[in-house]
Amino acid sequence: MLQRKITKRIEDFYKNRSNKALMIVGARQVGKSFIVEEFGKAHYESFIKMDFITNPEYVTSLAGTKSTQEILLRLSAMFGERMIPGKTMIFFDEVQECKELITHIKYLVQEGSYDYILSGSLLGTVFKDIASVPVGYMDIARMYPLDFEEFAIANGVGSNVIDALRGWFETKTPVDPFIHRRMMQLFELYLIIGGMPAAVSAYLDTENLRQVASEQQTILSLYRQDISKYDAQDRLYLNEIFDLIPSELDSKNKRFILKDLKEKARFDKYYDSFLWLKNAGVALPVNVVDEPKVPLLLSKSQNLFKLFSNDVGLLAAQYGGDIQIQILRHETSMNFGSIYENVAAEELTAHGYPLYYYNSKKFGELDFVIEKDGKVLPIEIKSGKDYYRHNAMDNVLDHPDYGIEEGCVFCGGNVETAGKITYFPIYMLMFLQKKELPDVILYKTDFSDMEKYLPGQ
Repeated sequence: MLQRKITKRIEDFYKNRSNKALMIVGARQVGKSFIVEEFGKAHYESFIKMDFITNPEYVTSLAGTKSTQEILLRLSAMFGERMIPGKTMIFFDEVQECKELITHIKYLVQEGSYDYILSGSLLGTVFKDIASVPVGYMDIARMYPLDFEEFAIANGVGSNVIDALRGWFETKTPVDPFIHRRMMQLFELYLIIGGMPAAVSAYLDTENLRQVASEQQTILSLYRQDISKYDAQDRLYLNEIFDLIPSELDSKNKRFILKDLKEKARFDKYYDSFLWLKNAGVALPVNVVDEPKVPLLLSKSQNLFKLFSNDVGLLAAQYGGDIQIQILRHETSMNFGSIYENVAAEELTAHGYPLYYYNSKKFGELDFVIEKDGKVLPIEIKSGKDYYRHNAMDNVLDHPDYGIEEGCVFCGGNVETAGKITYFPIYMLMFLQKKELPDVILYKTDFSDMEKYLPGQ
């Protein structure tokens, strides 16, 4: 069974019995249903799953319900003795197919007889046209394909090795040469297989890259079906953009240029399509910022961006042919830099960082800029052997107005520090994670001392 980090998030959520429901959102086929089922069956005496895509009759059975009691009555009619108060988890899977339930979750949670968990594959469509989103009664957790650390664990990399690598990352110490070489080999395998659970499982079960590619093509077909099903008006734009991702990334500047879509195209005509792909979890847009200063959001530009795939394995599958073998043998003329950058976009997204890059005619272009510990951290991704060349980063680090203290280059080399720049192996992106806030933040206040400063006191 694949180990997923989100399992702990689910366990912690329901351990506290916070009188809320949890919704797991993410792209199709990232493993939401499997993880929820494993959790529910392990922690509850009774686990009820209602998959609204596989069993559309569930949608019909709940249609037109007006109250909590009416919903519970219909659920009881369907599941009878399996509805055990205080010992049952009810899983509403692919809830975008039965949107009314999201409005009712508040009242189901308040009623308190059962625990509820939901999943949604298309976040942008889940909350569209919903009368009342249950704020305060439902938390949202986002799920992604396996990140590189999860992929490494699935392929037998032990916790001792992961801990050692984390230590080398934190102390900026070179990795043992043998471990470094093996981790680079594993990273190259990740470029082909990616993090979709079906593709990873196919490889672990068969070691057959053809079987992996078959699973990936099935997922791509599902994505195209979703595009046709959920966005009938703009499906042509969506399909066109989705199919252009590989070629745009393989281009020199990796940016989406609207003239590549249609002559005289206007950005606002396509913006909703880009947004749909983002909200569906299918694509990862990286917006440009005018200046590398915090907060980056204030200098974000909407109409100039790069667009990455949500999974590097699916990206390889979109290229088609024998690209998997070519990657392993380094026999392809394709832009490896774009593939490395795609992994970086995936890792940063999975670790909670909004995606930005910086571009200036004067200073050059930085692949990514993120806010880490309240400061700007410029990041360069290098796939070749010339990773010591990074003019844009040098220019930005030398600029006194920006006050940037350090920069990172992720590449094929080992850990090395030179001035303000640290070179990390590309696989160490897995350790670039945001610090989690503590569960409790106490701040004691007492403003009673103002009394003695009043006139006449």
